[in-house]
Amino acid sequence: MSDDERTQTLEQLQLDTDGLYHEENFTDRRVGSIQRLTPVTRDGSVDSSRSVLYVGSTQVMTPAGALPLTFELEVDSLDAALAAFPEAAYAALEQTMEQLKEMQREQASRIMTPDQMGGGGMPGGGMPGGGGAPGGGIQLR
Repeated sequence: MSDDERTQTLEQLQLDTDGLYHEENFTDRRVGSIQRLTPVTRDGSVDSSRSVLYVGSTQVMTPAGALPLTFELEVDSLDAALAAFPEAAYAALEQTMEQLKEMQREQASRIMTPDQMGGGGMPGGGMPGGGGAPGGGIQLR
């Protein structure tokens, strides 16, 4: 790694000293957890000029395995975060499912070129005489 690359990498790894938080986790060890992020200054004292943040996390089982969900809880106390957790988790699940459906739609409408179709590296998609799909072997999937 060159000195310039090293310097650039070190700059990217620098913590934002004006955006530090003290983390606390609360969990029921069954459904999920809530993280309380209390803003702090560089010396670790509470920074009262910024708001405390609450972040919920859980996972749902899908046929493809566990799907992690993380979502911000726009509340001002742990008690309010506990009350808001179910609705926020459900909204995060719905949003994630919509994003997955959109990704599937995009993938299904993607134009495939012969080299992406795995024609074995032979001209014409590996078929004698250059056969294959009309229009140069491009397929819509």
